[in-house]
Amino acid sequence: MAIDSSESFLPPPEQLREALREVIDPETGTNIVDLGLVYRIEWVDGVLEVDVTMTSPACPLGDVILSEVDAVLHAELPAHVRADVGLVWSPPWDPSRMSESARRDFGW
Repeated sequence: MAIDSSESFLPPPEQLREALREVIDPETGTNIVDLGLVYRIEWVDGVLEVDVTMTSPACPLGDVILSEVDAVLHAELPAHVRADVGLVWSPPWDPSRMSESARRDFGW
């Protein structure tokens, strides 16, 4: 059963997505939201489920990025709420997932 994120103690996914803009990919200097690395943010049975990816499975800084995602979510969520952050590879990331502003920053 999905939890209604409009309940006052559960921040809505949009708010959490905005908070994740604080997480910067060290290789590009761009936040992970604008890079299109955040695939899903959803409340499921009182647990926040977040799926993120990397630009490449060989990304050497994936653990750093995931750790920062955990830290940002921990700061945004009530202490009793759990967040499960998963690293996913499907669908594979490609530049079309980037925001328009990120593509402009890269000159694309």
